[in-house]
Parts: sequence; C-alpha cells; structure tokens
Amino acid sequence: MTTFLSCLPQPETDCKAYHTGRFRFELDVDGVKKSTVLDRTENFQYETFEGKTDTASVRWVNDCEFILQEQQPKSVLPKRPIRMKILTTSKNSYTFEYGIVGEKDTRIGTAYRIP
Repeated sequence: MTTFLSCLPQPETDCKAYHTGRFRFELDVDGVKKSTVLDRTENFQYETFEGKTDTASVRWVNDCEFILQEQQPKSVLPKRPIRMKILTTSKNSYTFEYGIVGEKDTRIGTAYRIP
C-alpha cells in the first residue's frame, strides 16, 4: 500500500470569522463587472446592489455552509434559496461557491471584508 503526503500547505478555512461582517463582492452582469455590498449578521444578510437593498435570512448548515432565503426581493436575490459554501479564507477575504438549492449549476466568487 502506498501513501502520499502533500507538502503543499492546506488552504485556510476559518469560516466562523466570516459569519458576520460587511463585505464587497464583485460579479459579472452581462459582461460588465459590478459590485455589491453585503452586511451579514448571524441571522440575516442585507445585500445592496445598484442602490437597492434585499434582505435574506441566513441559516448556517455547518461552520462553512449556509442557506440564504430572500425575505422581500427588490433586485438581486431570487425567490428560491441559495446555498453558499465557503471554500477558503484569508486575512481579509473568503472564496465561496454558490448556487440555487437543488440545482447543479454553481459559481465561484470572492468576498472582501470592508473595515
């Protein structure tokens, strides 16, 4: 039996450090880079995009995964819940995978902490 050990450092995943806070996330909308601001508490996320703010409930599945469910959509958030999974973290950002619950199509993004 052969065992392989990696010398590469494992990605940091201090997910709890990103349960709450203020973050900026850039996304591509029809080929144009746009920015949205996220304010997250343990139970809610407020997303401001192009002057409109949506509110979603946050339900943590584990330390690194949560489900967003819109409360009263005005612009960005779809009516179906979104699964968010933090993949890696750094001092001021986290990389995550997101997609609509029950669908295979996912995207990758990076959110940056706003002091």
